[in-house]
Amino acid sequence: MDVAVSTPTSIYEPTAVPAANSDKDEILPVSNLADKDALFFELGLWLSGLESFLNLRNHSFIEENRAKAASRDWTKEFRLTHSTLLLCSRLTFQLSKILRQTEQDKSENSLDFMDDLDFALQNTEISRDEIYKLSQILKDSVLLNEGMLRAAPLKFGEWAAWGNTLSEKLKSVEIVSKLITRAEKTGERFLPEVLTALLESKPLPFSTEADLRLVLPRFAKILKWLSVVETMLQTDEPLKPSLLIFSRIYEQIQELTGYINNRLLRFPNEEDELFGQLDGAAYTASLELRKVYNYELAGLSEMRSTPLIYAKIETAFSLLNDSFQLTLINFAHLIDPNIETHKVFPKLKTKLDQSLLLRQNLWSLLQSVKEAEQNPDKYPMKQLHAQLNDFLKDTISFLFYKDRETVERFIEEVLVTRNKKDLVPILHRFGAYIETLFGQVNMRVVLAGHPFDYDK
Repeated sequence: MDVAVSTPTSIYEPTAVPAANSDKDEILPVSNLADKDALFFELGLWLSGLESFLNLRNHSFIEENRAKAASRDWTKEFRLTHSTLLLCSRLTFQLSKILRQTEQDKSENSLDFMDDLDFALQNTEISRDEIYKLSQILKDSVLLNEGMLRAAPLKFGEWAAWGNTLSEKLKSVEIVSKLITRAEKTGERFLPEVLTALLESKPLPFSTEADLRLVLPRFAKILKWLSVVETMLQTDEPLKPSLLIFSRIYEQIQELTGYINNRLLRFPNEEDELFGQLDGAAYTASLELRKVYNYELAGLSEMRSTPLIYAKIETAFSLLNDSFQLTLINFAHLIDPNIETHKVFPKLKTKLDQSLLLRQNLWSLLQSVKEAEQNPDKYPMKQLHAQLNDFLKDTISFLFYKDRETVERFIEEVLVTRNKKDLVPILHRFGAYIETLFGQVNMRVVLAGHPFDYDK
C-alpha cells in the first residue's frame, strides 16, 4: 500500500467523529421546550448569524477573485439560509406554543410559569404580537427561499438580490434586533466565574478596571458563539450551518479589534502593562482572523467531503477558541499574577498536558524512524514496532483526526513490510511527515509558553 506524503491539515486536537453533511438542507436540533432562556438565546444567535451571512459587505466567505464569485453556483448558500430559516421558524413556533399552553392551562404551576415567562418577555420588551409577526415573516421567507431553490443553479446576482430582500424583511420587525441584543447580552456574561470574581475582588486602578469591564465582555461574547460550534462538533450535528455563526464571529472580532485599536490610540501611557496586553490581544485576534477566514473556512460552503468539512470547522474553532481563552488568561494574570491557568479554563490544562506528551513522543518517534532508515539492517525493528504500537495505543488520539488517519496508514505499512529494501522509502516518507507534523504541533497556542528543548 503506497502512502503519499501530505502536509498535516491541522494543529489542534479532535473533539468528535464528524457528522454527515450533504448538499440538502441540514436541519439542526432545537432547544428544550421548557428552557426559555436557552430558547431566547438560540433564536437570537441564529438570527444574528443570518444577518451577518446575508451582509454582502461582510467578506468573511466571499472570494477575492470576483470572476470566480460571479461564475460559480451559489445554490449552497441558498440552502444554508433555508435551513436556518426553518430552524428559526421552529424556535419561534416553540416560543408561541409555550405562550398558548400557559394561557390555556389554569393550573397553579402553569400560572406560575406564565408569570415567569411574562416577566422574561417584559425584560426584553418583546410582545406576543411581535413574535407572531416574526413567525409570519419567517414563513413567507421559507416559501420564497424554496421557490428560488427550484430555479437552481443560482448565480451571485440572485444571491445578492435574495440577501438584500431577506435582510429588509428581517429588519422590518423590531423583534429581530431585540432578540439579537438579548443574545449578545447573554454572551457578554459568558466569562469564567474565576475571572469575574477576580474583577470584583481585586483592587485595581480605576482606568484599568474600566477598560477591562469594557473589553472582557467582548471576548466573552465571541467565546459564547464559539461554544455553540463546539457543541455542534461534539454532538454530530450538521456543520455547514455553523458558517452563519462564524459570519457573526467575524464581525464580532472586527468590532473588538477596532475598539481596542481606537482605545490604544488614546491610551495615556504606552509603558502601562494593560497597553501591552491590549495591543497583544488585538494583534492575536487579527492574526487568527486571517488564518481562519482566509484559509480554513474559505470555500467551505462548496465542499462535499464530510471529513474535510469537519477538519476545517474543528481547526477554525480551535484556532479562535484557544487564542481567545489564552488572551483572557493573560488579562487574569494582569489582575492576579498568581492565578493558575487551569483554574480559569480547566480544559486548557488537559490540552497542554496532551500536547506536551504528543510533542515529546513525536520527537522520539522521529529519531527512531530516521535511525531505522539510515541503517535498516542493524536497527532493532522489534523495538521500532513496539514504539509504533505504543504510539497507536497511548498518543495518537491527541492528534487531529485526519492527521491521525494518515499516521495510522504509515504505521500499518511499516508494521507489515518485511523487506528492508522496500521499507527504506516508506520510512523516509514517514519521517518527512512526522517532521512536518512535529512542527505543526509545536505551534499550538497552548505550547506558546513551553518551548521545546532540542538539546535535552
